[in-house]
Amino acid sequence: MSEAPAYVVANLIVHDQAEYLNYEKGFFPILKKHGGSFFTFDDNVKHLEGTDPREGRMVIFQFPSADAAEAWYNDAEYQALSEHRRAATTLVSLTLVHGLPPRG
Repeated sequence: MSEAPAYVVANLIVHDQAEYLNYEKGFFPILKKHGGSFFTFDDNVKHLEGTDPREGRMVIFQFPSADAAEAWYNDAEYQALSEHRRAATTLVSLTLVHGLPPRG
């Protein structure tokens, strides 16, 4: 049986677009190195319910497993690159979500 996929959901507010572009330029090769793929992003999310309204950009990435997602996040190359994100944004949340295992 295959491992379940995992998703990383980021909610951030970009306040320095030029610096954020430095982050984006290096992001995708590191994501792919860990088997990750870009799923979607939205700058105009609509909060439907609850006490924690989301602001800014929501981004979702998919990985083949939770281990792959954690390896991506802990990768020294990613951590160095993420300094551009930290300088350019306010991070509301960065969440690892476990997917359902394949049916079979």
